[in-house]
Amino acid sequence: MDRSLNRIELRGNVGQDARINKVGENTVARFNVATNETYKDRSGNLKEETTWHTVTAWNGKGMPDFARIKKGVCVYVLGRLRQNRYTNAEGEEKVFYEVLASRVSLEEP
Repeated sequence: MDRSLNRIELRGNVGQDARINKVGENTVARFNVATNETYKDRSGNLKEETTWHTVTAWNGKGMPDFARIKKGVCVYVLGRLRQNRYTNAEGEEKVFYEVLASRVSLEEP
């Protein structure tokens, strides 16, 4: 029995307007989401750490009008983490991660 789990939930702000492309009969949107974590350092000072997440969303059930995914908009993303590999111009293999969204919703400010 496969008991693995790959689930990502994010709530954060979009860094730039979604890049929207047609692929055959489908539409794909790619955008970045910033999440912020606040913590205290060893001296007790509050610090904020921002993490940027690359999100890929395909049109369909659970998706908004991609044209509404604009810089600064707060979004909720549900999906899974996917690892991708490619070889750059120097012949080096690179790895990057993206969130493959199954649901995206625009949140009220």
